[in-house]
Amino acid sequence: MSTADGTTTVDGNAIAGALLDVFGADMTARRGACEACGREAAFASTVVELNRRSAIVRCPFCTRTLFTILHLDAEPALVLGSLGRIRV
Repeated sequence: MSTADGTTTVDGNAIAGALLDVFGADMTARRGACEACGREAAFASTVVELNRRSAIVRCPFCTRTLFTILHLDAEPALVLGSLGRIRV
């Protein structure tokens, strides 16, 4: 689904490359916990609002923002939200 401002809603698989750039590893199967609702899910199952400058990664259960990946410079920036922990 795409909106008038060019934002598309996808799942976490769509940002596998951006996650690799930020974390240096394939993160789609890794599980993250939401501090807001306490539930845990694989990054592949998150809800992502994607446009050309950012990816807002939301909890698939409560829709709080877990983190945002910004593409403002040559390297992506990670802005943490309600991501409490990542299982490694």
